[in-house]
Amino acid sequence: MASSVVTSSPDVAPVAAPPAGAKPVAPRAPWWLQPALIVVVLSGFGLYATWAAFQGHAYEVGPYLSPFYSPAIWTTGPISSAIWILWIPLLFRASCYYYRKSYYRSFFWDPPACAVRELRRGGYRGETAFPWVFSNLHRFFLYLSIVVLAFLWYDAIVAFIWQGRFYLGLGSLILLVNVVLLSLYTVSCHSLRHLLGGNVDCYSCAAAGQARYGLWSRLSQLNRRHGLYAWLSLFSVLFADVYVRFLAAGVEHLPVVH
Repeated sequence: MASSVVTSSPDVAPVAAPPAGAKPVAPRAPWWLQPALIVVVLSGFGLYATWAAFQGHAYEVGPYLSPFYSPAIWTTGPISSAIWILWIPLLFRASCYYYRKSYYRSFFWDPPACAVRELRRGGYRGETAFPWVFSNLHRFFLYLSIVVLAFLWYDAIVAFIWQGRFYLGLGSLILLVNVVLLSLYTVSCHSLRHLLGGNVDCYSCAAAGQARYGLWSRLSQLNRRHGLYAWLSLFSVLFADVYVRFLAAGVEHLPVVH
């Protein structure tokens, strides 16, 4: 029988040959690549959202309203509606369990990655010190975000009506996809799953236990993709705002509905 040991010279330790038909192992990306990408993406989004909030114009055209400015409760003066509203979804995301893990690792290297030594040496107080203590208000930011989400659904429906008639445009679809992704991100939230179906030691002993268990199970399935929905909804909000601004700047034009 032929030996499965390969040697290049008598001075080199023998190396076992890979099994026949084995697929080559793809090289792994360096551990710091993902944290660096997250820093770039979250920093870029934060800068853009701040810039867009202080613009106060070019956020509405035809039947389309930028999600950054919904609901449009304040439309005059130097302070736009985005200043009054945008802090709600931003704090909802900032206190999100998934995002907390992402920016703790990426911005503070706490720790930077699995099996990578943490830079912190002593004095760790978790989320009991300012400003991290505000992360414990995540569930309340969730409740406020649900109200904002309801207005976004209204805006998405209005985007299909223009000049008193049904209208289907690219912006209509963009706003609809955006609010669907935001809804998936919201309903897959850990706090919402705990609110609606958790905090129960015995489902068979609790009132409406089977219904709560079924709801908790469905939300748990969505929760497995919570990170995916977090990133997709982040980009969809950004894309929706950019598209509305392109229309307002005349880069594209809405067709006239007859």
